[in-house]
Amino acid sequence: METIRTASVIKTVNPFNNALVKSFDEMTEEQIESKINLANEAFKSWKKSAKSERAKLLHRVAELMRIKLDHLAELATLEMGKLIKESRVEVALCADIFEYYAEQGGKFLADQPLETPTGSAFISYEPLGVLLSIQPWNFPFYQITRSAAPHLMAGNTMLLKHASNVPQCAQAMEDIFLEADFPEGVYQNLFIPGSKTAGLLADKRIKAVTFTGSEPAGSAIAAMAGKLVKKSTLELGGSDAFVVLDDADIEQAVEAAVRGRMWNAGQVCVSPKRVIVEEAVAEEFLEKVKAKFTTLKVGDPMEELTDLAPLSSEKAVDDVIRQVQKAVEQGAKLVTGGKRIDRAGAFMEPTILTDIQPGFAAYHEEIFGPVLMMYRVKDEHAAIELANATDFGLGGTVFSTNQERAIRVARQMDTGMVYINHVTGIAPELPFGGTKHSGYGREQSAAAIYEFVNAKLIRTTSPDAAY
Repeated sequence: METIRTASVIKTVNPFNNALVKSFDEMTEEQIESKINLANEAFKSWKKSAKSERAKLLHRVAELMRIKLDHLAELATLEMGKLIKESRVEVALCADIFEYYAEQGGKFLADQPLETPTGSAFISYEPLGVLLSIQPWNFPFYQITRSAAPHLMAGNTMLLKHASNVPQCAQAMEDIFLEADFPEGVYQNLFIPGSKTAGLLADKRIKAVTFTGSEPAGSAIAAMAGKLVKKSTLELGGSDAFVVLDDADIEQAVEAAVRGRMWNAGQVCVSPKRVIVEEAVAEEFLEKVKAKFTTLKVGDPMEELTDLAPLSSEKAVDDVIRQVQKAVEQGAKLVTGGKRIDRAGAFMEPTILTDIQPGFAAYHEEIFGPVLMMYRVKDEHAAIELANATDFGLGGTVFSTNQERAIRVARQMDTGMVYINHVTGIAPELPFGGTKHSGYGREQSAAAIYEFVNAKLIRTTSPDAAY
């Protein structure tokens, strides 16, 4: 949902038809101060609460999300345009993540004994305090969930600054926490512009920040957090390589590449943006992708049979088309697409670019839309080299019928995640995060819950022990 800011009012616009849906007032400085203070006060008791009590409340959030699944899914589709069937999957996944930490969080946070020659020692995992969570619009519930579930289970409290174009999703999530009987102040939403996040982070009551978004914004957040000696985690952009080796099941690879690239209208950090195909199967792969693109049904994202949704805003369409046009001007080949679709709404044709060379903007940038960039390479070694020829390192994929070979290639890819014969995916028990300019830190799995805790050593010795 596109955001139009006028004075202190945020107006949200449905990207399917560009109709104004709702307006929201930004919070005043007094309201923001009240929220921070409430979060800080709530932490004093929340950190002492039993892990079993926190788990019970997380279970209740999961239950409520399943009960409200259709309503929440419709909000996500209305606000940022994704297919309703994708929205339903997102909400269900969020419920699974809350349930995962409710069931596993106590075990993850249990004291960890350490071996020592004399006396005893153990690690106690203790929460840090008020966390600032800054999240984007492309997965309006999932982005909240993967930061909130582990860190609330750990005993922290949280202030969410969500993207301004998904305010109804943000409010719905706070309402669910309250309905689940979370103590007031443990989780709160802030209706504020991004320009106010620096002031929030500087507040001494806020102890750490978790950010998902663009590389420039993440870099600024990390720099400020570092200056203030505050912990941060970043999940930034991606330019994921989708490597198709010459022994791949081409039908399977084509299906996965098209489905993965069109997922969320291409607005996914771990979408297969650079498809790298060995020369022996490149022509067959390209022809089958082109054929698949012609079958995609564009339309109302609320309809079950729609395959391609609008982008999140008119600006998003303009930005992606500008990137495609620049690539063509620099010498890339436009195989298909590249233009707006002649209808109301923020729609763009599914697009294929080839012949992209080092030095082209598209070779280095992330294109956040329905654009598949295909590269031909002579062999496996060249595929690995090209896969690593980016500043990003979030996810990646390898397609091959030889698992040993696929794993060998995966080990050489400089990314945080590699999936074999499957686009980069999501599961509560699997860590999610990247390396290089894609950020640092991990979400989901046991790894996430340790990001914002103090791993405190507690050492005991006998009274007569030597120091």
